Amino acid sequence: MASSGEEPRNGSPDRAGTGTEPSPTADANQLDTAEDFEVLEEEEEDLSELPPLEDVGTPLAPPREDNQPSEQGRGEAAEDPQEWLDVLGSGLLKKKTLVPGQGVDTRPRKGQDVTVRLKATLEDGSVVEENPALTFTLGDCDVLQALDLCVQLLEMGETALIVADAKYCYGAQGRSPDIPPNTALTLEVELLAAQDAPDLELLSGKEKIELANRKRERGNFFYQQADYVLAINSYDIALKIISSSSKVDFSPDEEAELLDVKVKCLNNLAASQLKLDHYEAALKSCNLVLEHQPGNIKALFRKGKVLAQQGEYREAIPILKTALKLEPSNKTIHAELSKLVKKHADQKNVETEMYRKMLGNPSAAGTPGKCKDKLPWVRAGADLRGGGRAGGGHPWSGECWAGHWECVGVPQVSGGRRSPAPRPGGC
Repeated sequence: MASSGEEPRNGSPDRAGTGTEPSPTADANQLDTAEDFEVLEEEEEDLSELPPLEDVGTPLAPPREDNQPSEQGRGEAAEDPQEWLDVLGSGLLKKKTLVPGQGVDTRPRKGQDVTVRLKATLEDGSVVEENPALTFTLGDCDVLQALDLCVQLLEMGETALIVADAKYCYGAQGRSPDIPPNTALTLEVELLAAQDAPDLELLSGKEKIELANRKRERGNFFYQQADYVLAINSYDIALKIISSSSKVDFSPDEEAELLDVKVKCLNNLAASQLKLDHYEAALKSCNLVLEHQPGNIKALFRKGKVLAQQGEYREAIPILKTALKLEPSNKTIHAELSKLVKKHADQKNVETEMYRKMLGNPSAAGTPGKCKDKLPWVRAGADLRGGGRAGGGHPWSGECWAGHWECVGVPQVSGGRRSPAPRPGGC
């Protein structure tokens, strides 16, 4: 959960890593491209009104298992206020205590809701964010990674200075208009409070919807940053919140809204999984959407793309046709369907040529024409009359699946005589 006690002066709590949504009008002329169909679910369900989500830059490095505070940071005593602590051992994330706290026993735990005072500055000292009471769930990636990792090392009441590489802040994308791409930040942080997160079973319908939506929006931020691993993490957390059991009764409207948020998360999850080539997982996410909404165009479109990526053109084409029938004017589906039909035709041509070569006819003359002679199939070397063998046991050339005489080069028998074999070529 990420929230604020009061309105920040230079940004909202969401700006501590949530980012802003692109303007629908600014990119309206781009909605027809294939990549622009990869739109994350927004409040407006009309596909034509959704802002496109673009492929931007190189994905941020996914969190590695070593992206955890070092043992030095978890020590029994607070570090010297004058010394820098290399949090990850890479030199990219450092922390220095300015004001000591109340002891290591007061450090917050993952999963708790923490409240901090935050001030973020650029290298030139420009303040880009200031929040007197930023609240978030520790370990859920609700805020900048630098903040999420270092707050675990703060003691209650401690004030610390954190110097973080761009990789643990806003990465290669930056944050328009105040944080340029690939910019390191200096964070001054004071830990004000820490408490256990609320019991999901006791949340009201409205509270559960709000919490799930915050996690979903955080996932959208990571998707826009091309950090699909963290996007998947946020969508998974949102889905767990929605699917958690409850001791509180929800109204029909709240149930419907929770289902709507669930469908959005699953659609966005499929989009992120598709970006990482996790085809089976993306297919599962699409199928879960279609269980609730069989006519969901995004899920149909992405399912078709997943199957196409797996080379299952025969299955993908009818799914895209269904999506196109639901939205005939969608040029993106038109383009994708046309592309798949061509790929399917090319695939069949390749298979036909492969079978031709396997059967001993490497001719590239194209698809064989139909045989005019529809005589019953007789194998070369079969007993045609009186135990004799046709043509002295000529082998079947394999040039015709039907095995017609004129195709396999076996002399025909007419009135007890063998007629000359036809000219080569057959069918």
